[in-house]
Amino acid sequence: MKTTELQLRNFGKAIMKLANQENISRKEAKELYRQVILNEQPELQQGAFLMAHLMKGPTTEELCGAWDALYEYDTATIHPDFSEECCDIVGTGSDALKTVNVSTPASFIAAACGVKIAKKGARLVTGVSGATDILELFGLKIDAPLSQAQKCLEDHGICYLPGEAFLQSGWARLIQSMRFTSAFNIIGPLTKPCAKTTSIVIGAYAANICPQLIDVLKDTGTKRAMSPYGMSEKHEKHLGIDEISICGPTKIIELNNGKIEEYTVTAADFGVKQCSYEEVASRESADGNGEAILDILKGKDDTPLADLFAVNAAAALKVAGVENDLKKATSQCKEAIANGSALEKLRQLIIYQGGNSGFRKLESLLERIN
Repeated sequence: MKTTELQLRNFGKAIMKLANQENISRKEAKELYRQVILNEQPELQQGAFLMAHLMKGPTTEELCGAWDALYEYDTATIHPDFSEECCDIVGTGSDALKTVNVSTPASFIAAACGVKIAKKGARLVTGVSGATDILELFGLKIDAPLSQAQKCLEDHGICYLPGEAFLQSGWARLIQSMRFTSAFNIIGPLTKPCAKTTSIVIGAYAANICPQLIDVLKDTGTKRAMSPYGMSEKHEKHLGIDEISICGPTKIIELNNGKIEEYTVTAADFGVKQCSYEEVASRESADGNGEAILDILKGKDDTPLADLFAVNAAAALKVAGVENDLKKATSQCKEAIANGSALEKLRQLIIYQGGNSGFRKLESLLERIN
């Protein structure tokens, strides 16, 4: 589709409006993001728009418009055949302090504790490895049909929905070349590729993003959600992580059927010890992060990294209504690591979404880890 001079000028006017700190309506935001998602503007205009919007500071109304566009024009959705509701665990990325991937192992742990997990994710944007990078290392095939993910969710209560698969026309194209934060870091993790997802734990890259994430989720129909922004005792508060922290306090905004609550938690609230950031920091490569995750899932439940995975899985148990007491939920999650049931969930997922070759790859990796 050739962009007309009028379309170029109108889009350019919108960029200048945002650059001048002027807000736009939900309807306007939907239309502008539609043009980005469907690649109807030159890349120069798209990049300028995304940065202008980020620097202005997106309003909740604008983010809802962006969510509307992403959901309507770019999101493929699975419809699992069961009556239960599903939960998602994901982070925005772009956080200052990088840890070993957390939402991925937390998903397997939560699933082992009885939560139906329809996890979404994508490749890295600013860190060492995204969920897709890690699961590919484990044997998952990104080009596997989404029907395989749906079948795994129906049979075993767990699946992985790669943004590269369910967001094919817009966001997946952008994320291949973008290495800067944009509103997509906020709305991408808010997409709903599983029709049964009613709850989510979504870590934020900045404290001020937490309430916006929750507001957008509330306005777009999510029942229960938790948005944590974790901190480290040894770092400035603006240098945080997009998950619950056990190396410092965590700010949480929680949504529960229309009611929003804000509070702060520490490692002690989950019944685990506080650790140093260095003990849970990201390894230097995706391979290193993957090996660290498998090392824990093989049953090593008494380490700071295991505690980090467990407390974040415990948050999913809470928002899904399985266990409201965070200490009890964490204890259940630690047991799922120790008894191997979390690892079994990973195996089941790879069998369905990676096939025989993927399963052999996973088993080979597990054998190499002492």
